[in-house]
Parts: sequence; structure tokens; C-alpha cells
Amino acid sequence: MRAVRRSLNNFHSFRPRIDPVPDEITALIVDDHEVVREGLRLSLSRAPHIRIVGEASDGASAIELALRRKPDVVIMDVRMPGMDGLEATRSLTDQSPDAKVLIFTAYSERSLLSRAFDSGANGYILKEAPHQTLVRAIEKVAAGEGYVDPALMPAFLAGKDQTDMLTAREREILQLLADGMSNADVADKLFISQETVKSHVRHILTKLEADTRTHAVAIALREAIID
Repeated sequence: MRAVRRSLNNFHSFRPRIDPVPDEITALIVDDHEVVREGLRLSLSRAPHIRIVGEASDGASAIELALRRKPDVVIMDVRMPGMDGLEATRSLTDQSPDAKVLIFTAYSERSLLSRAFDSGANGYILKEAPHQTLVRAIEKVAAGEGYVDPALMPAFLAGKDQTDMLTAREREILQLLADGMSNADVADKLFISQETVKSHVRHILTKLEADTRTHAVAIALREAIID
């Protein structure tokens, strides 16, 4: 408990780092259907602060383009031939921890949503989402926040407790945060980069619906997710 109190006292060191939304958000569209890419491009043309910097029809091309053009947000379909969107997301975020991916799919399965975040995605939105919801999701992800389509939250949370929502690695990191460790401390202990730690923290906040790391620690202690 002493470590927990120390964690709560160090409130400011546990605030999530939220990047300001840039005046212009650059985006890469990834979908194997040309008609979907065209529709998305036309829809986003109504948002003057969002600029499309490229399109890809498969995961491998998406990674290549994203590494070269470094968009603020990669809008990624899931089901594609060859390398699918989740595999591409995992590979991209491994190679470029700063990359931000918004999964854009017609599939609402809870298991797919969980796998998307486990792969390193920052957000998940359905293709049927209204224009303003899509724009909001892109803005949130560009700012470094997590996002889940509001239409999916009830289905995602129903019948699934918070312990199951977190991966083993996320629970491990949350425990270290509760023990009073900083991002740098966690990165050193787990032999991963600080950017990877930040990515895991974003996913933890989204899954637990927490506003800050301290809030996430409090939820985890209350629900016995950590000791």
C-alpha cells in the first residue's frame, strides 16, 4: 500500500501525455476496396483540416507508405488480402512507435476490437459511423488519445470484466505504475522503448475508461486487477 500511496501522490507524473491536435491532420487511407477509399476520401474532403497524403490497398503497401510519408493517422481496414490490417498495425507500430492507427471496419465483434488494441491500434470505428463521429475519432487519435466507436462500447463491455479487457503486458505495466514507476523506469525494467510504454498506457486508459493513469490505478485496485 505504501507504493500505491506513493503512486497517488505522484499524480502529475502519471497524467497521460495528450498531444495537441495539429492545425492540419494528415491521414493515410488503407482499404482493399477502391469504392471505400474513394468514399472515405470524399467524406473527409468536407473536413478542411484533414488532408489525405496517400492510399494503400493492402497491409504491406500501407506499412511502406506510412513509414515514408509519416501521416498523423493511418485509417486502417481489417480484412484485406495478404497482410491484414491487424498484422500491418502490429508491424507498423513495432517499426514506428509514434505511428497512430485508427481501425476502420464493418466488423463489430468484441474479440476483433480487443485484438485491434492488442496489435497497437489507437482507435476503432465502424464504417457506418456518421461523418462527424469519424472526424472526431481521427482528431482524438491524432492527439494521442484512444478512441472506441460509441456504438461499440455497450457490446464491448457487456459480459466482459475489466480484468479480461487488459492483456498480460498491460496488467504488468499497470502494476509497475501502481508501484510508483515512471515511463522510463517501466521501459528499462521491461526492455522496451518509452514510446511502447506510452502506447500501452493509452490502451489501458481507453479500456478502463480512465481519465488519467492515477484513475486507472485506482480502478485496477478497486477491481483487483492488480495488487
